[in-house]
Amino acid sequence: MFKSFCGFAFNPFDKHFLSEKDSFMSRDHKEMTSRLSYLSEVRGIGIFTAPPGFGKTFSLRCFAKGLNPNLFQMEYICLSTVSVNEFYRQFCSVLGVDASYRKAAMFNAVQDRLFHLYKEKRRPLILAIDEAQELDVRIFKDLKMIMNHGYDALNCFALVLTGEPHLNHILEKPVHEALRQRVTVHYNFEGLSDGELAEYIYHKFRIAGAAQSILGDGVVPAVHGYAGGNPRLVDNLMTDALAIGAQAGKKVIDTDVVLAAANSQSLV
Repeated sequence: MFKSFCGFAFNPFDKHFLSEKDSFMSRDHKEMTSRLSYLSEVRGIGIFTAPPGFGKTFSLRCFAKGLNPNLFQMEYICLSTVSVNEFYRQFCSVLGVDASYRKAAMFNAVQDRLFHLYKEKRRPLILAIDEAQELDVRIFKDLKMIMNHGYDALNCFALVLTGEPHLNHILEKPVHEALRQRVTVHYNFEGLSDGELAEYIYHKFRIAGAAQSILGDGVVPAVHGYAGGNPRLVDNLMTDALAIGAQAGKKVIDTDVVLAAANSQSLV
């Protein structure tokens, strides 16, 4: 509804219209990309944590999009609430090896395939597991053993664990000490800074062909007051604000419209 009214080619705050090439290079996005690039070269384990909506999965997707498929094989697992055997079957599936009902057989098949990709194919695996805070403690233990190759002399692949902040607390437990010692890179998202928030909104406007002038004075601080540095909350709030503004016939989004949008976002 608001697209034609506000002069948008599309809704840039809708993730379905967001392509990797149009990503906003926030501090968090740059830091994660830099660390993933390093991890892809040295392999080992990378831990990336953020509250929901901070963009860690999108940053991961952007990184995957930019990888040379002739040099790396990147795979993504997002179903983390599974049993150990189900996890192994997922792992076998992404590696293209036959799954078995026996864990030991799948463990050996996975390790053999990982070594083959690294040594023979010269195309090591980068495995990303999303929502890793939901993983069974036994899967964490097995990941440590899978990383142990050639008498623990070789990292055949890179393991990326992304999740919510309490993933850090889970890995701090003594039972995960051996896995934690294998962590090569680690980054906790901080969200959009005060300065980045305005740049983020205006960047979205530009890629949709809209003018910055449709935002009134005080709108950015108002958005920040509701959404903080959470990009998803900013996107949701701005979508509602644009729709409410269009319904009211306002060519400029003011703080009253943002307040109305914030109220519409409330589930209370």
